[in-house]
Amino acid sequence: MKTLTNTSRTYSEESLRTFKMKMLNWIQSFNIFCFLDSHGYQDDYSQFDWIAAVDATNSIELSVHHPFQELKQFADAHPGWFFGHVNYPDDRQDQIGFPPGFFFQPRIVLTCRGNQIEVTSSSGDWESVLQQIETTVLPDRESLHAANRINPQISRADYLTAIERIHEHLQRGDCYEMNYCQEFQLEGVQLNPLELYLSMMAISPNPFSAWYRFRKHYCFCASPERFLQKKGERLISQPIKGTGRRNPKDPALDAQAAENLKQSQKEIRENVMIVDLVRNDLSRVAARGTVHVPELMGLHEFPQVFQLISTVEAKLDQSNHWADALEACFPMGSMTGAPKKRVMELTKNYEATPRGLFSGTIGYINPERDFDFNVVIRSAFYDASTSCLSIKAGGGITIQSDPEAEYQESLLKIEALLRLFQKNQNSEIDVA
Repeated sequence: MKTLTNTSRTYSEESLRTFKMKMLNWIQSFNIFCFLDSHGYQDDYSQFDWIAAVDATNSIELSVHHPFQELKQFADAHPGWFFGHVNYPDDRQDQIGFPPGFFFQPRIVLTCRGNQIEVTSSSGDWESVLQQIETTVLPDRESLHAANRINPQISRADYLTAIERIHEHLQRGDCYEMNYCQEFQLEGVQLNPLELYLSMMAISPNPFSAWYRFRKHYCFCASPERFLQKKGERLISQPIKGTGRRNPKDPALDAQAAENLKQSQKEIRENVMIVDLVRNDLSRVAARGTVHVPELMGLHEFPQVFQLISTVEAKLDQSNHWADALEACFPMGSMTGAPKKRVMELTKNYEATPRGLFSGTIGYINPERDFDFNVVIRSAFYDASTSCLSIKAGGGITIQSDPEAEYQESLLKIEALLRLFQKNQNSEIDVA
């Protein structure tokens, strides 16, 4: 954006809900957009309730090898907002086909804080934008495609065998913890992308959610995890390690599940290990002595699960560029393991399919060069040109991991999402 004009408008709570729904219906007419929503979760780091970017005026596709250095050079030459993604680093192409990285400068940015909407436009047409949105009809709700079968890209038996082989690497000391992922696919899926996003958010409204479109490729993300945020000189990472099933209809069982998670030695060790990895990553770009952990293994509640979340902070050393911080910490430790380089090699050997955008990141960089990026998990990926829908899930494997328990945990993380595509949503999910 070379020039920016903006305005703000205040809405009542009810009219704001209506505006948001109309806006979501409006943005899907653009072939590139990014919508990020916190769903009302508030913490000390929140910047917006939601933010939407539409209609690219300038963009760059990034390579798999040095995406953040390429972004650095491009952003330094172009002031303004940037929105986009970076895939998990792998030179193999997954079935959905997002490029290794992509960032765009939007013609329009809409931000919501409280009951106020701010519109920023590079073409000075913010009044027309508001009028277009407010006169957009509310979307019709419709049923999602129901699948008789979810197709795993690795069998349960092969998954368990892979975990046993990873255990051998752990026993030899090749690594200390490794995140292992699997993929499920539905083919021939005809769907309304907005309907899938709304359905996902109805069951799993998480604080780092995203609805993102790159031409024919869509990401529907219900992530609970922040990868990295920059606010001034302050860097914040909030890795998640530790997942427990909730029982919200039974308060006693729910409380017991929370306590079991907090006391799990396997989850505690896993979380501490990843915190140490994040501290090490941040120390490469931080001012000396500024890396610290204000929250270790905090218990956080989400609609489907409990999570153990830690917060690691640092001050960016003035000799380092903001993009250097992203490069130093990517890919995120919670989705790799330790030591990072070795487990990434093992990941490529043992995972049946490349991850693509899964366990990558989506986020924004503002004109002041602060940024906020999520971890792309609890997500569905859709290629409208091939009608293929992909769902992936992963978990941290340690020497204490039970292969069957890890398999069931990976299903738990995407259970609610898989059920959206079951004909009988009360039946068992057929993934065998």
